[in-house]
Amino acid sequence: MIEGEEIFMRRALELASLGLGTTSPNPQVGAVLVHEGKIIGEGYHRHSGEGHAEVLAVASVKERHLLPKSTLYVTLEPCAHYGKTPPCVELILKERIPRVVVAMEDPFPAVSGRGIQRLREEGGVEVLVGMLEEEARRLNAPFITAHTLHRPYVTLKWAQSLDGYIDRVRSNRSERPELFSSPLQQRLVHRERFAHDAILVGYRTALLDDPLLNNRLWWGRSPLRVILDPYLELPHDLRIFSDRTAPTLILYLASEARGRLPQQCPSHLRYLPLTGQRIHPQAILSTLHQEGVQSLLVEGGSTTLAHFLEAELYDDLLIEVCPRTLGKGIPAPHLPQPR
Repeated sequence: MIEGEEIFMRRALELASLGLGTTSPNPQVGAVLVHEGKIIGEGYHRHSGEGHAEVLAVASVKERHLLPKSTLYVTLEPCAHYGKTPPCVELILKERIPRVVVAMEDPFPAVSGRGIQRLREEGGVEVLVGMLEEEARRLNAPFITAHTLHRPYVTLKWAQSLDGYIDRVRSNRSERPELFSSPLQQRLVHRERFAHDAILVGYRTALLDDPLLNNRLWWGRSPLRVILDPYLELPHDLRIFSDRTAPTLILYLASEARGRLPQQCPSHLRYLPLTGQRIHPQAILSTLHQEGVQSLLVEGGSTTLAHFLEAELYDDLLIEVCPRTLGKGIPAPHLPQPR
């Protein structure tokens, strides 16, 4: 490894981060081409099915005769299989790029190690692996989790008062929820929604809050809405049933909801059954993994959050503490001891 090379990988990681919220189910990938210490080309994967970072980086090079004398820095192992686009390995070999620095191997079984092997064996390419690997893994944590743990990357999110309550006790939909977030914090919450494939709430939150659960305050997509309705008892005048700004998935217990499944559904709405006597986080995650969800934002309520905490099926916590007290109300979920 040449001293000072990390600056180029950091640039590749910076480029890769621009794909937040737009590349799933593909990973976020950035690539930089360097000749004699100067960047001559760069690119990042923008959308699933579109050009990969390496392809766009090569295409951006004006003086292509420099490619056989350059180093490619890429945040993820170049692909070696045909998917929606041709293998990046073949492009690297074709352009006779002699040196490739990779942040991490690809956990995807169709690629893992094969891209690096082909570069070394077929082209005699010098391949270095592991530069800023921790940063690269953090960037693509949902993609890695999906392919290694076979479940979505789970973020639990809630806001609470200074004295540890997430809401007043409410008995009906006419009583609005307690708001702890400032306008800026609300925008940041919607950024998280944009960044995740799906957002989930439990039955009581859907019933009492009547939330839209979409992205209104940030640019880009809205996530898949996932609602837990074990007995199919949610009233159909809730906004999630009529609002078509986001696809919506209702999870219910097959054994407990016989005869209650609607005969017709709006085009944005689907129902999926779960087995068992109660909805367990593991069953939720297995189902969502099969649906192609790589990242899940769980926004409540307290019981649903507690179930994920108790099952230790979470990867990240986003907790907002408002500097005011409620005195009484619904307690915030109990945080586990550090793992």
